[in-house]
Amino acid sequence: MMDIAKIKQQEKRQRLFDKIKPFGYLAPFAIGVTIFTLYPIVNVFMIAFQENYNYITKTYDSIGFDNFAYIFSDPYFIQALQNTFMYVLIVIPISLCLSILIAYLLNQKVKFKGVYQTAYFLPMVTSTLAVGLAWKFMFNYRSGVINYLLNLIGIESINWLQVTTYNFPALCIYGIWSILPFTIILLLSGLQNIDPLYYTAARVDGANEKTIFFRITLPLLKPTIFLVLIINTISVFKVFNELFPLFNGPGVSNNMFTVVYYIFYQFRVRMPGEYGYAAAAAVVLFFIIFIFTMIQKYIEKKAKE
Repeated sequence: MMDIAKIKQQEKRQRLFDKIKPFGYLAPFAIGVTIFTLYPIVNVFMIAFQENYNYITKTYDSIGFDNFAYIFSDPYFIQALQNTFMYVLIVIPISLCLSILIAYLLNQKVKFKGVYQTAYFLPMVTSTLAVGLAWKFMFNYRSGVINYLLNLIGIESINWLQVTTYNFPALCIYGIWSILPFTIILLLSGLQNIDPLYYTAARVDGANEKTIFFRITLPLLKPTIFLVLIINTISVFKVFNELFPLFNGPGVSNNMFTVVYYIFYQFRVRMPGEYGYAAAAAVVLFFIIFIFTMIQKYIEKKAKE
């Protein structure tokens, strides 16, 4: 009887250990996420509502909405919202259409396909600063390759980086190019997962390439397209790195503020040591991205239905 009791007790301990063991494997990751992700997020939300918060002394006057009232009355923040929304509405659709076209062409049986795929992937493994400086030289008014190409077709040179009217188009062109590689890779992966039997059956039925593309390729590529839209929307809303190599800041006359640059501006430039306004802007950006993501998920769900 004693042996049976011991065996049952051991089995009970083993079952308990088996239940606990997965949490042991997950613990290092969970601790890292808590320290480096969850805690900063919670801390930013707390600072956003602490009026006159001082990071050095960890003091604040009261809890309220003064930080949000300030940023929504700040012309720079309003400009940042406008620039960011316009940037997203321009860059996302154009980059998606170009990426679908390029991925579709790369998926065809062409010579040196691997070379072309590598060429489109290279910008992802190249330094952002180096790429940005290369684009700055390309946009140069007197010796840039972009103006040289425009001159070849009879268009006068454009001062992309020094005239405020052209600052935003220059940023959009660079932004579209910068997200193409990742988007193309995802779409190419989606195209390669489509069963070739669909194309064979369509050609047997007499469908042309245009019909096949719009009736087979695009519908079967929808899950990948929605994934790309969500990832790129989150990324493009956080436009920041592109500003420094091109303009050394928010444009030649402070006309190129984006929401993330505004956060940086409040955090490091305008009022060092007082981060309430930066935290409030970060919270607003969080909710904007969250709302856009939920809308896209809702549209994806309806499209599937």
